[in-house]
Amino acid sequence: MAKSNPFGFLQEVRVEASKVTWPSRRETLITTGLVLAMVVVSSVFFLFTDTVIRWSLGLILGTR
Repeated sequence: MAKSNPFGFLQEVRVEASKVTWPSRRETLITTGLVLAMVVVSSVFFLFTDTVIRWSLGLILGTR
């Protein structure tokens, strides 16, 4: 089993972290907007689906 040197480990972490490319402000705003839009679309879809299922079950069970 190889022993790990904490100083060497930190150097490797620093090298790997320098390879990370961060998104620009514009890219971050665009993806945030897309995520929020998908949340709204999903919410409306599930609201509609829930309403249809509730209405259908009401008809089937005779509670409507």
